[in-house]
Amino acid sequence: MRISFSPQRRDDALSIERTAPDRIRINGDLFNFGPMANGDVIPAGAIPCHWIIGPVERIDGEIHLTLILPHGPNPSEAVAFPYPISVTEDGPVTIPHDPKQEEPENVDA
Repeated sequence: MRISFSPQRRDDALSIERTAPDRIRINGDLFNFGPMANGDVIPAGAIPCHWIIGPVERIDGEIHLTLILPHGPNPSEAVAFPYPISVTEDGPVTIPHDPKQEEPENVDA
């Protein structure tokens, strides 16, 4: 499975888990692309998931999709311009992200 990202300034979070070679769980919702044949395309907007943008395609036997990548107000270059990732194993998927910044404590001087 090949996942590309479209960065977007958002305060919500994205979690991805591959549950089988052609199945992916996005923020708890499971999507099964197993029935797609090579060359099949599901058009943008046809999948009931606001995280998936653009078409989902099977190219050379591999599912290709693009997901929104939420980020904070000052993303690093790796988050603002993420490379596509290839997911070859089942389990949680590591996505580009910036470490959560600590809120400064209010200190009376």
